[in-house]
Amino acid sequence: YLGALVQMGDRKEVIPFIQPGAAMEYALSTNIKKLSVKDKPSVALLQGHGEASLATIPQLNNQLSILYSVQPLEFSDTTGVPFQYKTLVVIAPKDTVPQFHFNYLDEFLNRGGRLLVALNTVAGDFNTGMGNKVSTGFETWLKQKGIEVEENFVIDASCSNIMVRQQQGQFMMNTPVQFPYLPAITNFTEHPITDGIESVVLIFASPIRFTTTDTSVVMFPLAVTSEKSGIQNPPLAFDVMKQWTLSDFTLSSLPVAALVEGKVSGTSGYKMVVFSDGDFAVNGEGQNAQQLSEDNISFMSNAIDWLSDDTGLIELRTKGVTARPLDASLEDGTKTLLKYLNFLLPLALVIIYGVFRFQLKRKKR
Repeated sequence: YLGALVQMGDRKEVIPFIQPGAAMEYALSTNIKKLSVKDKPSVALLQGHGEASLATIPQLNNQLSILYSVQPLEFSDTTGVPFQYKTLVVIAPKDTVPQFHFNYLDEFLNRGGRLLVALNTVAGDFNTGMGNKVSTGFETWLKQKGIEVEENFVIDASCSNIMVRQQQGQFMMNTPVQFPYLPAITNFTEHPITDGIESVVLIFASPIRFTTTDTSVVMFPLAVTSEKSGIQNPPLAFDVMKQWTLSDFTLSSLPVAALVEGKVSGTSGYKMVVFSDGDFAVNGEGQNAQQLSEDNISFMSNAIDWLSDDTGLIELRTKGVTARPLDASLEDGTKTLLKYLNFLLPLALVIIYGVFRFQLKRKKR
């Protein structure tokens, strides 16, 4: 179909194109929500420390704006998180955060607030080819809560590619090269946040370690790396042409996203989701803007939905995702065999069936 119309009174929402295999239930449900919800709950996006702005997260903002009013929030000398906000989102702070701002965050959690922190403790620069630590104070504050986002790089055999310009004869060609510093995460804990998520590509992530001894706090990983992963300590220089071997990936199942629930007397308790990469849902601005996968956006959207106690659309949102990557733990020879088998087996079956039909007709004649 070329389109569909959802109408309520004199208000209309148009679905311009219905693609085969798309998450149609989600498209219909979200458009109904747009028309029927009058007073949207507010979600605060923290600003003032180099965080991602609304302009740099258009995909995420478009998805969140269906259910919420996403508003930038900047702390002042006298005010912290206003009571109108139940959920606060912090994405990729870059500057040092004053201590009294962390006091505001403590007050917010103590009244039962919901907090999402997508934090970079390391950063890579493709222009210089270097990787270094990032210090904002958030890593220290989280460590006091029992969540340590380590200051090193995760590497994973299950990873995304980068394009490298190479000389081939008289021409310069862009060649895809696997880059283990961009882990493709496919191992998720069963939870509403991860429901339907299949593959999320992180950008210079770090391992998360739980250090709390407080029995009133519940922590568990939402996403972990593959069975072939490892860490590298900054500062370091990226070698995009490095021939990676199994000896580089000596660790497995390193947490890169975590859930924290704590009990606070007199409240329903606080909730917190921590990602060890602040950039996986950030498009950027201008010429640096890039289109991100639906899974990347849905992973953060699901987390905000769960924090805000609204999980109704999570299952529908991820129904149309169909990424089916090969398991990173497979040997290269096995991967090649599966690829050729996937391509040649249907052709072989058609040929065998054709020969069978030919012989059958010849016998009849």
